[in-house]
Amino acid sequence: MALRLINNALRRQLAAQLPRNAQVGSVASVHTLDKIGKREVVGYGWNGTACYADRADYPMPAVRFQEPNNEINALRTKEQGDWKKLSPQEIKALYRASFCQTIAEVQAGSGEWKMHLGISLMFTAAAIWIAVMMNLFVYDELPVTFDEEHQKAQLKRIIDLEMNPVTGLTSKWDYENNKWKN
Repeated sequence: MALRLINNALRRQLAAQLPRNAQVGSVASVHTLDKIGKREVVGYGWNGTACYADRADYPMPAVRFQEPNNEINALRTKEQGDWKKLSPQEIKALYRASFCQTIAEVQAGSGEWKMHLGISLMFTAAAIWIAVMMNLFVYDELPVTFDEEHQKAQLKRIIDLEMNPVTGLTSKWDYENNKWKN
């Protein structure tokens, strides 16, 4: 019983120290209240912070998009009555006061992929040009041993010396008939 009284007293004392519109339970709530200005906190928010973000996976931000002004406050009091008395422009103004973009605008593509594709293609073209220039001006000519004649002589030498006869290249050579095995 005494612990419950002490706990309640501590809760009252902490509640008195917190700002009135802070989200209780959020570590960053006290710090983000300075950043949101006079915008109204209307929900828990993404990860419990009082911030605004247009996200398709989290469509209800914690704070309204715009700070309240006289026009929006008048529309909000009119909103408390019959919605049929609101014009479509007033409904849109109320929506835009709470949200920056509609869900369709959030989900619409930005076209940023075109920039990334263009930059990656430019880097690819530059790499190809560098490789071509390196082949032309930096690297030496291929050695003489890359000729077909030299390669055949090297293969004949490998077969004559019976190099790696168990699993290697000469394991496929028939020494009795002097031809490749089928």
